[in-house]
Amino acid sequence: MSDFFLELYSEEIPHNLQINAREQLNKLIKNELEEKEIKFEKFNVFSTPKRISIIINDITTEQKINPQEVKGPRVGCDEQALEGFLKSRSVTRDNLMTKETDKGQFYFAKLKEKAIFTSQILVEKLPLILQSINWKKSMRWSNYDCFWGRPLKSICCLLDGQILNFNYFHLHSSNTTYVNGPFEDKEVKIENFEDYLKVLSKNNIELDHKKREAKIRKGLNELLKKNNCSNELNARLIEEVVNLVENPVILKGKFNKEYLSLPDELLNLTMINHQRYFPMKLEIDNKLTNNFLFVANNFDNKNLITKGNEKVLDARLSDAKFFWDKNKKQSLVKQVTKLNSIVFYQKLGSLYDKTQRVRQLSSVIADSIGANKADTEIAASISKSDLVSDLVGEYPELQGVIGSYFAIEQGFSKEISNAIQNHYFPLGPTGIVPKEKISISIAIADKIDNLVGFFGIDEKPTSSKDPFALRRACLGILRLITENRINISIKEILNNSKNLYISQNFNLTNEKIIEDLFEFFIERFRVNLKDKGARLDIVNSILQNNRLDDFYLLYKNINELSKCFKKPQGRDSISIFKRSKNILDTSITKNDEFFGNPENILFQHPVEDEILNKLNEIRDYFTTPSRLRDNDKTVSLLSELKPMTDNFFDNVKVNDDNQQVRNNRLELLTLLCKTFEKFTDFSNLDGS
Repeated sequence: MSDFFLELYSEEIPHNLQINAREQLNKLIKNELEEKEIKFEKFNVFSTPKRISIIINDITTEQKINPQEVKGPRVGCDEQALEGFLKSRSVTRDNLMTKETDKGQFYFAKLKEKAIFTSQILVEKLPLILQSINWKKSMRWSNYDCFWGRPLKSICCLLDGQILNFNYFHLHSSNTTYVNGPFEDKEVKIENFEDYLKVLSKNNIELDHKKREAKIRKGLNELLKKNNCSNELNARLIEEVVNLVENPVILKGKFNKEYLSLPDELLNLTMINHQRYFPMKLEIDNKLTNNFLFVANNFDNKNLITKGNEKVLDARLSDAKFFWDKNKKQSLVKQVTKLNSIVFYQKLGSLYDKTQRVRQLSSVIADSIGANKADTEIAASISKSDLVSDLVGEYPELQGVIGSYFAIEQGFSKEISNAIQNHYFPLGPTGIVPKEKISISIAIADKIDNLVGFFGIDEKPTSSKDPFALRRACLGILRLITENRINISIKEILNNSKNLYISQNFNLTNEKIIEDLFEFFIERFRVNLKDKGARLDIVNSILQNNRLDDFYLLYKNINELSKCFKKPQGRDSISIFKRSKNILDTSITKNDEFFGNPENILFQHPVEDEILNKLNEIRDYFTTPSRLRDNDKTVSLLSELKPMTDNFFDNVKVNDDNQQVRNNRLELLTLLCKTFEKFTDFSNLDGS
């Protein structure tokens, strides 16, 4: 048993490409080893910004292949086919024999026992594996054809301490690695993986990304605790900085206190997203301090690294403060007309056009849900004004957030300022859902406008593409409605939105906008409920022939029915329907036609009268508007038929010899099924 080692040394590779390459190499090499039945004890892939390294411990160096007979072409085949078989199996005609099979006479070759060396397989396959890595972005040196995440400079490859020789484009494998020198990378020859680790350690390089992460977390937590700061660490940022350094050192910097007057979101975005720094918040009140932590790649002997990072951050925050001081004074109301210069979408007008539509539509929604109409219209009018500011131009991630701060600075109410930020929410299936009515009104209107516009010009999502995030917009509307318990007609809002586009003279070519969008809503609603773990049989039973466009009522019904059908009465009601439907399906022929109109004069058994009386009682109850009916009571009423139907099926012959009696009993069962289906589609329900 031996160890296999491979190092791919390059220019610094971005963290996301490193992770992707590690995962692909892990999968590709393991698959190749498993396919060739090459056994090994341990398999590890490590990376630093400049190197991706693979170590396979206790790998078998050769594979024994037992003697075997291999079937060839049919006797009498053309010479070319026979020669091809001999060549593929590396045998001569002397090794051939003929055998009779159930499909005729065929040539067979007897192959001797042989050994295949792991080194041969790796030499052949490694270049192909390296070439098959899929890089999201790649580079190459000069006029060489080798593409890699960043230009590949060297390949070190050893098996059992010996160089495994292969070529990959212009590079030839060797026993050489590189470490940082004062002016350029320094070449070092290694004997094996243990020697390689010693070389890296001597040069303060930690190969194992998991150990680097542990060291970074420990260093951050120690400094945060020492400074009485919260130890909530950004997991995404840690994953990133782990792959940006080879020798992590945690350092502390500071910035001018005057920058603390900027919005926290702006400070956090600058430090975390732009600089990869860790903000420091006091544990006692979670307020930002003017200190930050960062991960460096070396020790800061003369405080030069810290000073350099402080200067970079100061420059960024100085720009941010300049834009903040300038933009916060610019009236959001006066900025609205500048939205004319920003195209929303070529066929759907400018952002100004969109803002006017959203203003009018949100007013209608506000009226429906009891929000303040005047404030809703004001908030909708200025909801996009921050998009023309220098600050959002520099920090597009803060759209809405910055507008909200501007509104507060300019004396707008808290509800209006909140709505400017919140109308973009929720972002995805787990994002925050606004609770204030003004925010809800504008958030729904904004998303409805997107859906109607893009569906109107036939820019619908496909199974593989959704460039305008219309699925997310639809899910956002459904979450806003269901989680805020809002009863509202989606079709009515869609029609209002469509009319607003028409009033602005936009040509919506899709004549079935409302129908297409309603089906889209139903499907997203179904998917959302499935993701939440709802019973699909109940979801399908309610949505199957549904024309109700109040999604909160639908959501409420599904939740209530899920509880109802867990109870014995629920299971009984499903059982009654299924048994009745099965008898109808097996008894009715093509020429039969039943409408559910039994005549009690033809009843011959008391239970028939009992069933009809109970069905009439239930049907009377169903004349009550659905919103006033209690689902528990309905299911309970339906389940009261159980003893009657059990008696009927056990003691009454449905397919009576008398044709009139038979038909009348089938009419009774038809009435029963129709009555049940007035409540929900029982055929989709699972009674188990």
